[in-house]
Amino acid sequence: MEAAQGDRIVVHGRTVGSSDRHGVILEVRGEGGSPPYVVRFDDGHETVMYPGGDFAVGHGPKT
Repeated sequence: MEAAQGDRIVVHGRTVGSSDRHGVILEVRGEGGSPPYVVRFDDGHETVMYPGGDFAVGHGPKT
């Protein structure tokens, strides 16, 4: 998986009734866009993530 600072992410809910979590990648700590990622979720929570199969990246426009 590759991501860049500013990319939007979605962590899909794993159980029935749990909602998806949306956020933005603040920092990429791995080489070449690899994890770990520092993520700020839309609710303000920040964490360092190693994404799993429930994680999707929406790449932003290249500048």
